[in-house]
Amino acid sequence: MSASPRDTVGMTINRVGRLWRTRLDERLVPLGLTQARWLVLVHLSRMNDEASQKELAQSIGVEGPTMVRVLDGLERLELVERVAHKDDRRVKMVRLTPKAQGVLEDIMRIGSGLRGEALVGLSDEELAEFSRVLEIILNNLSVMTAR
Repeated sequence: MSASPRDTVGMTINRVGRLWRTRLDERLVPLGLTQARWLVLVHLSRMNDEASQKELAQSIGVEGPTMVRVLDGLERLELVERVAHKDDRRVKMVRLTPKAQGVLEDIMRIGSGLRGEALVGLSDEELAEFSRVLEIILNNLSVMTAR
């Protein structure tokens, strides 16, 4: 008995996401970056290069102690710095360093190469439709409540 696309869509999305991250991780090994580290750098760059530790953890979807460990490693690599918030010294702000900018350029270049290879054979129209469908699924999942 063959399963329909409706039956397998969740597993397929999961497999694509895992394999995409695996291939990206393999290509980022020369930069010495784990998935946790490059995710922090990319999220921070999309947050205008600075965010509180709490905001960053929420953006990525990790707990505070996990974020602290990742930031410790990134600080040792001199890719981020933590400073007290100007108005509330209890809040730790995380900033990208100038060194991180070069690393982010490498991450983006490597990510762009992977994306190009992964999307071979798809027209712009097919990709636009695929993105539209994924957005619908994402929206449907976002508005659901736990049952």
